[in-house]
Amino acid sequence: MKIHEDKVAIDGIDKEILRHLMEDARKPILEIGRKLGISGAAIHQRLRKLEASGLITGSKFVINPRILGYTTMAFVGIYLDKAMRNPDAVNQLRKIPEVLECHYTTGNWSILIKLLCRDNEHLMQLLNAEIQAIEGVSRTETFISLNQQIDRQISL
Repeated sequence: MKIHEDKVAIDGIDKEILRHLMEDARKPILEIGRKLGISGAAIHQRLRKLEASGLITGSKFVINPRILGYTTMAFVGIYLDKAMRNPDAVNQLRKIPEVLECHYTTGNWSILIKLLCRDNEHLMQLLNAEIQAIEGVSRTETFISLNQQIDRQISL
């Protein structure tokens, strides 16, 4: 691994280690080491360097929201009456647990959010009572996802 101007260049072994762990973060280090022909200690050392560089920012368990009854995924474009309201609006959106992502965008909307709701009625309640009630929100445009067809990270 080499760091040049805030960019990290990783070698083939780093890429292979990361591919294994991106596929399954709980895969044993020793199993990866056997497949790559290097020691577990060498893999741990490489992973520490990758974490220190900022390339690896954590690991997490992925929850299946359908099991908890969340079946409606929606994207909402939010129009603000003034661009200067963006920080306050984002702070209010942070308080809504169903907001999974929030993006400051170019184009027509000021903000694009990704919501996960139990159903369409829950979505409508969030839009009417919480999101559109945020000071500065002039209107919203909602798109319901029928099916997520691709879910991946950047490939190495």
